[in-house]
Amino acid sequence: MKVSSNEMQLVTFRLGSEEYGINIMQVQEIIRLPAIVWVPKAPLFVEGVINLREQVIPVIDLAKRLDVSSRGRTDDTRVVIANIQGNLVGLVVDSVSEVMRIGAEDIEPLPEIMRSSNERCLKGIAKLDDRLIILLNLENALSDDEILKLQEAVDTLS
Repeated sequence: MKVSSNEMQLVTFRLGSEEYGINIMQVQEIIRLPAIVWVPKAPLFVEGVINLREQVIPVIDLAKRLDVSSRGRTDDTRVVIANIQGNLVGLVVDSVSEVMRIGAEDIEPLPEIMRSSNERCLKGIAKLDDRLIILLNLENALSDDEILKLQEAVDTLS
């Protein structure tokens, strides 16, 4: 199936009671929550690292990173392995909902009240019938300095 230029394919997931979406082109795979190895001196939102097919991948708690509520770890908790600025990063989410297509006409800019420190990670809001999906811009979810620190942590454990 081809996606037209005014459509976007999303992977949608939940953090707490809210639904979020990221561009499917950044998602490598979705896995169950594996054993995570803690990394000393990592930022608070970094859970640690995992070994995925002989590759060490840093894992962040996306709810902590975005400073939003989470339902906590359950059987539905997943790790979305995503490409952020050329680096594979695991994103812990409460659950993964679906893969969907949305049209550009379904995306609204952020309301003024949502413009905060997280604004750089938020792309907009998709309106689909009775659903609102917060669209994330993963390229801005981590600063260059944070990506460098994550890579250093991976390098010390590799």
